Amino acid sequence: MYLRVLFLCYCFLPLLAIGQKKPNIVYIYADDLGYGELGCYGQKKIRTPYLDKMAAEGIRFTQHYTSAPVCAPARAMLMTGLHGGHSFIRGNYELGGFTDSAERGQMALPSSAFTVADLLKREGYATAMIGKWGLGMATTEGNPLKHGFDYYYGYLDQKQAHNYYPSHLWENDRWDTLRQSFFMVHQKIDSTSATKADFDAFKGKDYAPQKITEKAIRFIDSNKDRPFFLYLPYTLPHLALQVPDEWVERYRGQFNEKPYYGQKGYCPHLYPLSAYAAMISYLDAQVGIVLEKLKEVGVDENTIVFFSSDNGASFTGGADALFFNSAAGLRGLKMDLYEGGIRVPLIVRWPGKIRAGGISHHVSVQHDFFETAKEISKSNYKGQSDGISFLPELLGKREKQRKHSFIYFEYPEKGGQLAVRMGNWKAVKTDLHKNPNVKWQLYNLAIDPGETKDLAVQYPGLLKKLDVIVRSQHNDPVIAEWDVVR
Repeated sequence: MYLRVLFLCYCFLPLLAIGQKKPNIVYIYADDLGYGELGCYGQKKIRTPYLDKMAAEGIRFTQHYTSAPVCAPARAMLMTGLHGGHSFIRGNYELGGFTDSAERGQMALPSSAFTVADLLKREGYATAMIGKWGLGMATTEGNPLKHGFDYYYGYLDQKQAHNYYPSHLWENDRWDTLRQSFFMVHQKIDSTSATKADFDAFKGKDYAPQKITEKAIRFIDSNKDRPFFLYLPYTLPHLALQVPDEWVERYRGQFNEKPYYGQKGYCPHLYPLSAYAAMISYLDAQVGIVLEKLKEVGVDENTIVFFSSDNGASFTGGADALFFNSAAGLRGLKMDLYEGGIRVPLIVRWPGKIRAGGISHHVSVQHDFFETAKEISKSNYKGQSDGISFLPELLGKREKQRKHSFIYFEYPEKGGQLAVRMGNWKAVKTDLHKNPNVKWQLYNLAIDPGETKDLAVQYPGLLKKLDVIVRSQHNDPVIAEWDVVR
């Protein structure tokens, strides 16, 4: 009898361990994807069936914000849980150049920074960053391996990420040579003499997003029996306009389009509207591949998947935000602290935990992810964070969901900008470098989500509260030109 009981206990121990396994966390990050560029957010011209299905099986947020309207600071704040007044990195501080020999990346995330990967690694998670990093090269303090990641693959330098057919990607400090030589993606061609061969010169054999997906699938396979955190920042649909021809063919002939010759930066394309739509559909398909893999290895119900974008849609390089209604009628685009630059999609799926088909109007921001991951993993970390966990909102426990009294935005580029979201109020300052005393613009998003009617003169008392918030939230930055509060 004793041996039988011992045998049963031994047999069921693995099952108990599996049942107690902490949830896996996957965070998929799009690059320059506008608020209105998915079908589930109202897009009519671009097909995104997998993300639409993800939203139908999970929850879709309508008032979620990036922490900054461009790449590097948005990623730094997502990783560290700090807003623009506290983050070490607040802008795209570019180093080096575009060529392989000049690859130096962006300002490095300092060794003192504590990331969500650091947090989850402490909790026993296998951690990987697969995609675009933008927070320092392998030889710097910003190396992903120094910030909680066990493994990384992809682009370290954002400038290299302008090309979807690079000569190389990086894998744990090792140069991974791809099947094409370096070529400069920022080139114009003569519209009077351009041939198909001129356009074809911007194509290659190894498409970086496909490589990124392959590495992500391998990571899931290798870590399916332990908790894992997969940070998957794709470069899509950031320009340049580059996507395999068979994906362009899915749209060609549907739009009235003319060739783009590179006159506004990035590479030319014969069918720019079709290519842009195809890039988003390709991204959508990669999400579908990842979700299917989670099911295949049996971890689907124990994995929470987030999907969002680092900032609003692009305004140059052959993209046409007006044609696609990329900002869904909101004001501004990438690099703006108006809604179109910072309000982004957020879809979260967790079968059996998150009620299918949910829509949340909870006001949240990407530096909330740090606290959310902390609560999911049941970490007792006590360090500084500017975020608030939105796990109660995800689980349908809205009565327990804390709310921000305000969300603070600080962005030193494009003239220098500040913004504060407080309830339905949204306040913005622009051109602060030229005029440090510029007045607030004030909008009521409940009735004016497009930020068309400035109500500042009617609410002087509220403006004084905004000034207090700025003084309380702004720390001096490490770069003098990043200082927008004087």
